[in-house]
Amino acid sequence: MSEIILFGEPMAMFVADYVGKLEDIEKFTRSLAGAEVNVCIGLKRLGYDVSYVTKLGVDPFGRYIKNFLVNEGIDTSYITFDKNYPTAFQIKSKTEVGDPEVVYFRRGTAASHFTKEDMEKIDFEGVRHVHITGIPPALSLSCREATYELISKAREKKLPITFDPNLRPTLWASREEMVSVINDIASKCDIILPGVDEGLTLTGSNDPNEIANFYLRLGVKAVLVKMGDKGAFVKTHDETYTVPGFKVPKVIDTVGAGDGFAVGVISGLLEKLSLSDAVVRGNAIGSLQVMVPGDNEGLPDRSRLEQYLKKQGR
Repeated sequence: MSEIILFGEPMAMFVADYVGKLEDIEKFTRSLAGAEVNVCIGLKRLGYDVSYVTKLGVDPFGRYIKNFLVNEGIDTSYITFDKNYPTAFQIKSKTEVGDPEVVYFRRGTAASHFTKEDMEKIDFEGVRHVHITGIPPALSLSCREATYELISKAREKKLPITFDPNLRPTLWASREEMVSVINDIASKCDIILPGVDEGLTLTGSNDPNEIANFYLRLGVKAVLVKMGDKGAFVKTHDETYTVPGFKVPKVIDTVGAGDGFAVGVISGLLEKLSLSDAVVRGNAIGSLQVMVPGDNEGLPDRSRLEQYLKKQGR
């Protein structure tokens, strides 16, 4: 029985072993990537029972991902294999400054053939929280319908829903379609976690307060705008404040920081922390994640998180 449900597409990832253009790299190290799977891993390391919902191809990548999740202790009972379509993968550069280059191979994958009917098989007994991102709706129309089905089931059960837009413009037919669908999904969720740049794309403003107002008008209960090292801007219908970020000695890789933030917020809310304290935890986990090169290697277990917060005086 799982407490948290996540739906997404995990990918085998090949990270460059040294700095340079991807076309010049001779050696890569295999790992696992995917926004939703990162959140799964982070929540499991904090002691939560998590179910991951997806489809994988009958290939070495699919078997690797399934084994990885099993070893992490994540419930895989809702993972199915499709012999007709492959598992997604990506290659990622190593960089010393800024964001790495990431190239995706995820067209026509097994996960993109997930359907509304597949989602109807999910058992929500014991589930306390649902977290979704804007990636599955971009993969295919059937995945989009499955996302709406998940939202519908969660609302029917009166479960809280967090939503990270996680914009992937290259996966969408057009920018207009992306903005329309993402904002429609946001209007059906309780808490939305956009970044400032995402907010500019989705609302036309990069002002955190304006971004928050846009989503509050849509009926969202709380908006947590991620501002990188500046922390997070929080606004509900009753209060507005900024939660400062954590100083890190060196940013190694920003990928996965937003997923770490989601881990902190979700776990904090499930533990009945105040929203502001949950956001502190989110900022902390996000800062731990940017100090490592992988997408999820920096996500801490509970002991490491508590030690880090204590050391930071937070």
